[in-house]
Amino acid sequence: MSNTALTGPVAWPDGPPTEQVAELVRTLELTINRRLDSVLHGNYQGITPGHGSEPGEARLYQPGDDVRRIDWNVTARTQETHVRDQIADRDLEAWLVIDTSAAMRFGTARADKSQVALAAAATVGFLTARNQNRLGAVLVAGPHLKVLPPRFGRDQVRAVVSAAASPPPSEGLGRSDLPAAIDRVAVIGRRRGFVAVVSDFAGEDWVDPLARLGLRHDLLAIAVFDPRERDIPPIGLVDVVDPATGRHREVRVTAAVQRRFAAAAQERIDARELALRRAGAEHLELATDTDWLGEIVRHVRRRRVQAVNAQVLRRP
Repeated sequence: MSNTALTGPVAWPDGPPTEQVAELVRTLELTINRRLDSVLHGNYQGITPGHGSEPGEARLYQPGDDVRRIDWNVTARTQETHVRDQIADRDLEAWLVIDTSAAMRFGTARADKSQVALAAAATVGFLTARNQNRLGAVLVAGPHLKVLPPRFGRDQVRAVVSAAASPPPSEGLGRSDLPAAIDRVAVIGRRRGFVAVVSDFAGEDWVDPLARLGLRHDLLAIAVFDPRERDIPPIGLVDVVDPATGRHREVRVTAAVQRRFAAAAQERIDARELALRRAGAEHLELATDTDWLGEIVRHVRRRRVQAVNAQVLRRP
C-alpha cells in the first residue's frame, strides 16, 4: 500500500513562491539558458530530438550537423556553408518525476543532491519548452505527491521548479514513495511521450513501476549521488543519520569498513543499472561535485547524433 494512503493528504505549499524561491528560479533559468545558448544551436534544440517535419530557417553549419541538410542555395549566395533546421514535431507530452524527499538533502561537495536534482529538472524543463512541447510533473516528498498537469511554455517550467524547490517537510516520514509517483504518470500520461525521473533511486521498489512505464514512454533516469555515498574515508567514529526515518547509529569507520562499504555501494550501482536497462531507460548520472549541466548537454548531443545515425540507417 502506498504511504500516501496511510498518511492522508498533506498540503503542498501553494500560492506565489517566496522571494527566495523566485530568485532561485530566476538564477537557474538565466544560468541554464545562457549555457544552452552557447552550446546548442537552433530554436528547437530540446531534450527530445524529434525527426522534424517542416523546413525551418537556415543557419551557419556547425561541426556535427547532418550534411544532408546543407542549404546549397543559401550557401552559394553567402559563400559560407549553411544548413536548414527541421522544425521538430511539437505534439510530444513530456513529464518530470522529481524526488524532493529528505534523503535528497545530503551533500558533502559543492551542492547537495536536492540542489543538483532541482537544476537537472529545470534543465530538462527548459529544453522541453524549447521544443514547444507540453510539460507535466509529479513531485514526491516522502509520502507526499503533487501533480502539475501538462502545459506549454516557460511559465510552466517555472511553476514546476518553484514547487520542487519548496516541498513539504518529509524528515522521519519514511522513504520516498517514488513508485507511487511513477505510477501516477502512467495513469495520467496515456499518450506516448517522454518521462525523465530525477532521484537517487534508493531501494528497489521503483523497478517494476518504471519497467511498466517504459512500455509506453521514452525514459530518462537521472540518478543523483554524492561521492560519500560510494566511498567513505576511514575517519573513525561517526554518527550516521537516516533522514527518511530519523534513525541514528554510531559507526567506527576503519579501512575494512571502508572496503565493505565501497563493495556494497558498487553492488547497488550495478543492480540499478541492470534494472534501468531492463526498463529501457537511458541512464544519466550526476554527482554533487561535477558539472551537472555539462553532463546533460553531452547527453543531448549524444541523442542527436544517435537520431541522425538512425535516420541514415533507415534510408534505402
